[in-house]
Amino acid sequence: MTTSSETIRVAAVQIAPDLTSKARTLDKVMSAMREAAGKGAKLVVFPETFVPWYPYFSFVLPPMLAGQEHLRLYEEAVSVPSVETAALSALARELDIVAVIGVNERDHGSLYNTQLLFDADGSLCLKRRKITPTYHERMIWGQGDGAGLKVVETAVGRVGALACWEHYNPLARYALMTQHEEIHVAQFPGSLVGPIFSEQIEVSMRHHALESGCFVVNATGWLTEEQINSISEDPKLQRGLRDGCMTCIISPEGRHVVPPLTEGEGILTADLDMRLITKRKRMMDSVGHYARPELLHLVHDTRPAKTVLPVAAPSAATTLRDADVPSQIQSEIEEPFNAG
Repeated sequence: MTTSSETIRVAAVQIAPDLTSKARTLDKVMSAMREAAGKGAKLVVFPETFVPWYPYFSFVLPPMLAGQEHLRLYEEAVSVPSVETAALSALARELDIVAVIGVNERDHGSLYNTQLLFDADGSLCLKRRKITPTYHERMIWGQGDGAGLKVVETAVGRVGALACWEHYNPLARYALMTQHEEIHVAQFPGSLVGPIFSEQIEVSMRHHALESGCFVVNATGWLTEEQINSISEDPKLQRGLRDGCMTCIISPEGRHVVPPLTEGEGILTADLDMRLITKRKRMMDSVGHYARPELLHLVHDTRPAKTVLPVAAPSAATTLRDADVPSQIQSEIEEPFNAG
């Protein structure tokens, strides 16, 4: 836990990807990391699946026409670990900063919406996958699991992370709240849906800060007019690729620490007065004195999802009846229902 009197400078980056090249998008990330560190930031947050780019095409193209772009996303996606993650790790260590970057992660034949958190020593202390891709995203990404719903100790304190509409899942947010996050990192694609999206983002970020009693640092992406035209030439569809930006930094009291960034590229910086966490929780601690666990509690399965559960071959003395449902598998099936 950070010292209550400590002040931490953080940065949220609103930025446009390079929609043609993972390498060039990564160059923009690393340049922004250096710029933010030069401003004194100790935590730097980038938008959702920013490397190589968010799949904006999937929001405006029907599945029959999205195949080529989907395959191109596979080709440019990031493996973990990889040359790209090693470069980000090395730069975080060099700059002595905590960096949170959204990537399209490729794991063999699947893509995932993944959040990577590099600590100031360069270690990758959190790799989590969005638990439920939203609407059009379900054609692009697989699902994450409960193992990624965790808060980690970093050089700037206890940090948790969620992506986009995961903030509409109150139990996912509560899972992080129970682990006493001090700084919550949020990431959205930006340049999507229209003005109503930025309004909804602001409500969600301010609400989570109030309910969790933590700071929220949120980064959204940005698309230029040229990029919008490259995704679709239809003016009606282009309306769905504008606005929706709300890069913001929120205090535990639900207030903007600095004015939000809703247009263009830029780096939002703010100094977080960590004393405000205790000030808020003294009045309302959702997982402490304000909780009623005997009435309401969360069951959180923290095991990584597995496609295969290896079971040793039965011995010759084992009867067919005994081998029908191996106890190892039976316990895997029953454990979530017996919890709590």
